[in-house]
Amino acid sequence: MLEGIIVKGIGGMYEVETPQGRLRCTLRGRLRLTMDRVLVGDGVKVSLGGEGTGVVEDVLPRRNELIRPAIANIDQVLVVFAVRNPKPNLLLLDRILVQAELMDLASVVVLNKADLNPQGAQELKALYASIPYPTITASTVQPQGLEELREVLQGKVSVLAGPSGVGKSSLLNALSPELKLQTGQVSEKIQRGRHTTRSVELLPFGQGYVADTPGFSQLYLEPGQEDTLQFAFPEFARYRDACQFRGCLHRQEPGCAVLKALEMGKIAPSRYEHYLTLFQEVLPCY
Repeated sequence: MLEGIIVKGIGGMYEVETPQGRLRCTLRGRLRLTMDRVLVGDGVKVSLGGEGTGVVEDVLPRRNELIRPAIANIDQVLVVFAVRNPKPNLLLLDRILVQAELMDLASVVVLNKADLNPQGAQELKALYASIPYPTITASTVQPQGLEELREVLQGKVSVLAGPSGVGKSSLLNALSPELKLQTGQVSEKIQRGRHTTRSVELLPFGQGYVADTPGFSQLYLEPGQEDTLQFAFPEFARYRDACQFRGCLHRQEPGCAVLKALEMGKIAPSRYEHYLTLFQEVLPCY
């Protein structure tokens, strides 16, 4: 029996990368009954069939999983946004970063289309690099930042996350032209791109894999995380212990060191505003 990784799944058929090459596999019947779902990125054990086929006999334990996009065993999330066309939605960017933090996933911020607004790209880079997140300004036109991206992706299973039209597929094509991923244009009227990526697929990249995932416009946090949300904002960590009261939630509490840092310009107003927005979202509904 071989071990492999599911790199694609459509209509009950799964493509599994194994030491003996890629196999087209079905699920053993008992797995269809006992597994809620089998995800791209799952490690599996397969038995060989004939002519490049096999059967998934078992799914190995997952290290983690994302719900949307549905993918398992991720090492890092590359949060890709354009600095222009479409205009960056920083609340969505921070929402993705927060979800990655809550799942203990490493994040890299990629500011694409930097050639369209070099000053804006540098301002956003300064903001997110100060948090600190590894931050790359990129462009497939100049080109810019591609070697930094290549280095970040090596030897890891990475997800490119971000809304449609920001250039995720274009970046991957620039790094590996043989991929020939479909790309689309951004509507000037609504400032959104069409979903050129239709399904989740892990693409071999050096010694690792990268997933160009279907675009999405909104992610939701689960209620009941009001006590842990602050830990998904790394810049708060420098000040939390200096708060006057244990259990401070950094909203209106007296002696809050996070609020003091905000007043002194040590925390970006946009990040704090998004903390308050997400805090309201995670409050339990009674």
